[in-house]
Amino acid sequence: MSTTIMDIKAPTRLPAYGVFAALLSAAGLPIYIHAPKFYVDEYGVSLVALGTVLFVLRLLDVVQDPLFGRWSERYRHNRKAMVFGGCVVIAAGMIGLFAIPPLLPPLIWFGVMLTLVFSAFSFLTINFYAQGVLKADDLGAQGHLRLARWRETGALLGVCVAAIAPVVLGNFMGAPFAGFAIGFAVLAVLSVLLMQREWGAGHVQASTGFATVLQDKIARRLLLIALINAAPVAVSSTLFLFFVESRLAAPGFEGPLLLVFFLSAACAAPVWSHLAERYSIKPILLTAMAMSILSLGFALTLGAGDWMAFALICLASGAALGADLTLLPALFSARMARISPSAAEGFGLWSFVSKFTLAFAAVALLPTLQFAGFQSGSQDNPETALTTLTILYAGVPCALKAIAMLLFAATNLEET
Repeated sequence: MSTTIMDIKAPTRLPAYGVFAALLSAAGLPIYIHAPKFYVDEYGVSLVALGTVLFVLRLLDVVQDPLFGRWSERYRHNRKAMVFGGCVVIAAGMIGLFAIPPLLPPLIWFGVMLTLVFSAFSFLTINFYAQGVLKADDLGAQGHLRLARWRETGALLGVCVAAIAPVVLGNFMGAPFAGFAIGFAVLAVLSVLLMQREWGAGHVQASTGFATVLQDKIARRLLLIALINAAPVAVSSTLFLFFVESRLAAPGFEGPLLLVFFLSAACAAPVWSHLAERYSIKPILLTAMAMSILSLGFALTLGAGDWMAFALICLASGAALGADLTLLPALFSARMARISPSAAEGFGLWSFVSKFTLAFAAVALLPTLQFAGFQSGSQDNPETALTTLTILYAGVPCALKAIAMLLFAATNLEET
């Protein structure tokens, strides 16, 4: 009788995965969107210095993300306690980053607090996705897509809120980023409470190690595609605020446009998932990739005052992003369930390649902008700087997305 009850109740706890995903997503892309501009505007830190710090922190991930994957696997029976500790660290780091004036030189404080946030983010993400593989096995047919629909939709809603929150809070309080950090801490508490019965659920599998993942041809190809495919989002996210403020000459529209972009992704994610269940993942994801290239390519033609046209681009490219963030993780999860069911090591590698693109974007793009003569907040940037900004924001992502699309099209997902 008790087994039957658990079988009935297990799927009903899927919304908890959405809430926890929202917490993680709020500490991902939004930090790359908000933190550099916040430290430039508030403390006068240079773009070159910020880009360098972000890149150095990602070099740390070369060691720590795979290590976190191994720790997650070794101590999986204590996953609930480890996740609780990770949530405490990530909340403390976020408050230190935005709500507490730097207790050290701003650049050093920036690096220390981001180390806490990003390290906890990595550890929590690895545990969360590894647990998701176990959960999906209990959901029956299409379990990975069902879980991905809840998880990635929750993640995209979390990005939406985190992207717009500082702008909205700015209308009600003098320190909007402090309010954002405190709200994030509250969300961390809620996530811990909702997910407390999930950690350790599912059939525990023996560890297979990193070698099994790296020796598998499809897993390697999916990791490479994830690396290249995440780069366009990393590039556009890093430069989004600068593009709207300076290229479109639309200061004050950053928040609403970010909301259009991420809300479109959140609304589209379950649609892409349903389509993938009906027609298979590959043709649907290739369609979304093509849609992303076409929509973002139009941004190359925009200039001052074209914010309405850009809103349409945000709508279309955001919808395409919903497929990327839902279907690729579902594919990788399904592959891990087949070759490495414990999944922690696999998602240690997945976490690394996903975050490396953000670091590469920061270290390559921010200094390039500064060397081109770009100044954040200036109303008198030279045309060469604005042209560089446009190419970096739209042209580079289109090229990278095209490469990812070709690689994915050439990948045989049915190979053993």
